[in-house]
Amino acid sequence: MIDVKGFCEPRFDAVRAALAALLGKDDVGASAAVYLDGEQVVDIWGGYADADRSVSWERDTLTGVNSTTKNMTALCALILADRGELDLSAPVAAYWPEFAAAGKENVLVRHVLSHTAGLPDLSGLTAVEELYDWERVTAGLAAQAPVWEPGTAAGYHALTFGFLVGEIVRRITGCSLGDFFAEEVAEPLGADFHIGLSTDHDHRIAALIPPPSLSDEHAAGAPPGRDGTRRENTGAVIRVKDINSIAWRRAQIPAVNGFGNARSVALIQSVLANQGSVGGVRLLSPRGCEPAWQEVFCGDDRVLGTPMSWTVGFGKFGNTFGWGGWGGSLVVSDPGSRMTVAYVMNQMIDRVRQEDNRGMEIVMAAYNGLH
Repeated sequence: MIDVKGFCEPRFDAVRAALAALLGKDDVGASAAVYLDGEQVVDIWGGYADADRSVSWERDTLTGVNSTTKNMTALCALILADRGELDLSAPVAAYWPEFAAAGKENVLVRHVLSHTAGLPDLSGLTAVEELYDWERVTAGLAAQAPVWEPGTAAGYHALTFGFLVGEIVRRITGCSLGDFFAEEVAEPLGADFHIGLSTDHDHRIAALIPPPSLSDEHAAGAPPGRDGTRRENTGAVIRVKDINSIAWRRAQIPAVNGFGNARSVALIQSVLANQGSVGGVRLLSPRGCEPAWQEVFCGDDRVLGTPMSWTVGFGKFGNTFGWGGWGGSLVVSDPGSRMTVAYVMNQMIDRVRQEDNRGMEIVMAAYNGLH
């Protein structure tokens, strides 16, 4: 039996059992957490931080969560909107004048947040290192023409989401998205999550492990659609070894390069499931949370190749919202139950080759604790 450490309220024992089962099967190291009514009810972890299984996964182990980072970036925008500093219905160009070029004067902030802006790709990029140049990437996006009429269709903005939202935040606050997040979200909550990672945290990192039978040359793309294909044309191929690199950690790519664990992911996102506050710290008003689960688009996603419901910053699934990351990490929030569930791991699974239900197994186990 795999040793699972941490805290778990007895009624959520199914979550502990689910994580133990995953660690005994597909996972190398992983963590799971549940917040209910703004209180931590599950905070567990186990396994190993390395592929050789020589270093234990500890309470403060961090790993890259890839697109689960989008949940954090979206929260930053909602905080600014709740403060009256950002109008979700305003043109992006109201904050970022250069963005009006090439027929984008009618692209609204909510289009960017709901993957309906028509800018799913980064044109002109040929190497992953170019993603580390914020000014170059955002200038390129400002000059690009939309692929479709903004607001009329959706296509997952796998990398552009973070640059677009991040530049809007920078124009309003003068801070990078990562710095704004650190000062206005992570620090007040005492949350161990980082968008861009400094050197003093390197010793805690569990590198992502490529999917079984694949090497660290394995390349990322948008999550697979139902037909198993990957659709993304950034021009720059992102591999597992890039995500594990020091350069990737130091950069700010707010769609994909967040580092944390299940505890920090669940803690932060529980703010939205719990009417804007957690642990006595209020980040938003109750009304300010509502865009997170209010549908903006419902229909076929042109990039994912599957029907999707998008809200202002999140995927909507029934009465829940959230998003996951390449390889398997996931966070799901249920505002009706005031519950947030997160799962973060280091062993990636390629959904093209193998079904990956690990995160959903943790989520469903958490719902058992509500009955």
